[in-house]
Formats: sequence, structure tokens, C-alpha cells
Amino acid sequence: MHTPGSAAATQLFEAPELHFSDLSADVLAGVVAAATDLALVVDGQGVIRDVSLNASQAAELAELRQWVGRRWVETVTIENRGKVNAMLNAAASGAPVGAMPDRQVTHALTGGLDLPVSYSIVPLGARGGLLALGRDLREVAAAQQRLVDAQQSMERDYLRLRHTEARYRLLFEAVDEAVLVLDATSLVVFEHNAAAVRLLADGSRRIVGRSALDLLAPAHHADVQARFAQARAAGRSDELLVQLASGGVNVRLAASAFKQDSTTLLLVRLSLPNGGVAGAPAPARAAEGPSLNDLVNTLPDAFVLTDMQGRILSANQAFADMLQLPPGELPQGQPLDRWLGRTSVDLNVLIGSLRQHGVLRLFPTTLRSGLGEPNPVEISAVAVVDGPQPCLGFAIRDVARRLQADARAPRQLPRSVEQLTGLVGRLPLKDIVGETTDLIERLCIEAALELTRDHRASAAEMLGLSRQSLYVKLRRYGILGDHGGDDSTTED
Repeated sequence: MHTPGSAAATQLFEAPELHFSDLSADVLAGVVAAATDLALVVDGQGVIRDVSLNASQAAELAELRQWVGRRWVETVTIENRGKVNAMLNAAASGAPVGAMPDRQVTHALTGGLDLPVSYSIVPLGARGGLLALGRDLREVAAAQQRLVDAQQSMERDYLRLRHTEARYRLLFEAVDEAVLVLDATSLVVFEHNAAAVRLLADGSRRIVGRSALDLLAPAHHADVQARFAQARAAGRSDELLVQLASGGVNVRLAASAFKQDSTTLLLVRLSLPNGGVAGAPAPARAAEGPSLNDLVNTLPDAFVLTDMQGRILSANQAFADMLQLPPGELPQGQPLDRWLGRTSVDLNVLIGSLRQHGVLRLFPTTLRSGLGEPNPVEISAVAVVDGPQPCLGFAIRDVARRLQADARAPRQLPRSVEQLTGLVGRLPLKDIVGETTDLIERLCIEAALELTRDHRASAAEMLGLSRQSLYVKLRRYGILGDHGGDDSTTED
């Protein structure tokens, strides 16, 4: 008789003998078929004696009827046989139903297909054996794969977005015209380029957060507002000659409207009437040609100049882009180890090496963005100690691995101990161990294929893998194209 509460993990009926004592075998079999996708009656020796299939699975899984008379453990893949034996032992020991957890195993079907099933077992009492109630997990596995594919797609989209933003930022900073981005309603500046700083900044106040009208002489405010209204209505405005509030310099102003989400923004361009560069006289620019500062500021790689203690004196725009700093926030005056290195030890090692040797090449470390996201970088640096102000120069290159265009493209693996040890300092120990595991796994798979003359079914058996698991690993490591063995021979 059942004692209520005897199974801690499962809440059973309070009085099953009252409701089910007169159930016929046919009714019980119907209940099992309706409640499960498949069910197995297994005797005390682990041999399958009967199979029940849900109506929705009967046609698709008709071959499961051939399991009758076979040992249950023989129907699953090699790596799952231990789970089947554990269920058989639990049933033989008389463990209560609630104390036996569900087990997920994989059956090998004909044609190289796998059938993942979650089993709950019910001992059959004094007669011995058990009833295995199975739930088909193929839909769950497919949903998990779709989730993985969606995550990889999101990562690729995020990378494309970052690359697009980097190109936009580079173009934004490379133009000689001063460019402001304003809220179309309040006319407050929330983004600008370096040329705007040279032309408009007075050294005491930031440009971001100020009204665009504050940057212009009061006599022109009415005309400027009219041009902004024209841009909001027509998409762009006519040019207007205005005077800056600081310095009395005359500039040409033109505005264009664009949408970002549901907000209207204004792109305002300020250029000198004579075609000169903002913040610099045109003749001097033409005579001297491009300066080194201009070239450094437009480099795609980050460049940072610090004092001998690592405090930033100046940096180019690529460095600010890598840090993802908010508009108007500058890294000048901040210690470099605020962003560079996993800890301050990295910068101390850099500075110590530069003081001793004067130059450093391709030092691997990480650069943390303003949001705390680490990115792997390589640093080449030089110490200048004989100038009027001793300083350190750092060239920083982002070496983050880009995702392949195909989500399932094989990952390139290191093939030697030297390459693996070369990852020290670039990756955490956990990732290096993962790379080592991948290398060993690939070598073992290639060795098994060579020993079996590219017979994948035999190689899977040798490695203790299901055929589907082996195919997944072959695709992962790009071995499918290198080994074209015939798998037409059955294992049975």
C-alpha cells in the first residue's frame, strides 16, 4: 500500500488504491501511451520486452519496435550506456519512484540519426524489471540549436555595428570642418568632432551640454534659429555667415536634419569662409603641409603619450574610440592603467621595461572600455628621456578575433606547443586550457580516422562517440573536407 508523502521529490495521489485498483491492463497501457512519447518494458536482465509509442510518434519511430528482445543498453550510444546501467541498478535496488532522477540518453537510429530521450523509470515490483517512460527531446535540442544560432547572429550583428561605428567615428574626426550634433528641439550639443574643439572651445567650458546659440554671437541668434527651423522643415538649410561668440571669427553655418529612433537631430557644419581648417589659418596649413599631429590623430590604431609615471598627456581619437568614452570626455590627465591591463601590474611591467630598454614591441595585454568590456590588444612602446619633458609613447592595436562570416566556419587551432605557450598573456588560463583541449581532441579524431581508413562510423565507435557527435566535431574542426571516407557500411 502507498504511504502518502513517502516520495519526497514526487507528489503522488493520496489514495491510488481507491481510484486505480480495478484498472485493466489495456487501460493502463493507454494511459502510458497517452502520457509519454515512448515507453519501454524492461525485464530484470535489462532486455526490452515491449515498446509503446505515442500516436504522434508511431509512424516516425516505427523502427523502435525492432528493439524488442535486445538489451536496452545496446540501443543507446556508447557514452550513454552508463546512464542506462544506473537506471537498471536503481530499479533493482528498490529505490522509490521519486528518488530516481530523470536521465537523458541518446539512441542511435538507422541512417546515422540520433534520438535524444529523457527517461523516468518505474519499478514493476515483485515481478522485477521496470517501465521506462520516455520524452522525445528532439524539439528541445532543435530549440537549443536555434538559440545558439540566434546568439551567434547577434554577435555578428554587434561586430558589424561596432565596425560601422568605428568607420563613422573615423570619418567624423577626419573632416576639417567643425561638426556639431544637436537636439533639434532644445539645440543642445551632445556630440562634436575634434575640429569643433579647435574652433569653438574657450578652454574653460565643455561644448557638450551647451546650447548651440551660446557658441555664436547674440546678434546672429535670430537668423540661426531661422536656419535651424528651415532644416527641420525641409531637411537642410541654406548657408549663413555668422560670428563666433569667442574670438569674433566669421564662419559659414549649414544645418541638416536626420532621424535617430524617434528623435530629430541636427547636423551643423561650421567652416571658415576662405576654406581654411577650423582653428588654423589656411595659408600656414598649405605651406606646412600635413602635420605629424594630424597624421597621428587619424591613425586607425590608438596612440597615447604619457609622462614617465603613466599619466596621459595626449591621445588620438582612435584611443577614445576604443575606450568608448562619452562625447566630450577626454582621457587626458587620467592614469593609463585605468583602462590598460588586467591589473595595474601590466602597466608597471611596461614602464619598467621601457625605463630599462627604451623600447618594447608587441606586448600582449587587454584594454578595458569605459563600460568595463575587456578587449585584447598588442602594444609597442618607446621611452623618450632626452627631450624637454621625458615621456612614454604607446601604439595600441586591437587584436580581437573577428567572427567568420559563416557561423559554422571551423575555428583555426594552434598546432604546436610554441603557439599554445604564445597565448600566455593574451588569454586567461581557462581559455588556454580550452585551446589545448581542442588541439588534443582534433588530433585524436584525425588519428582515429587514419586508423579506420576514414570510416567515420568505426572511428566514432573507437572514440566512444555517437556518429552525430563525431560529425559535429568534424564540422567544427573542418575535417569534413579533408576526409571523405565512405560510411555506407553499417555497424551492425
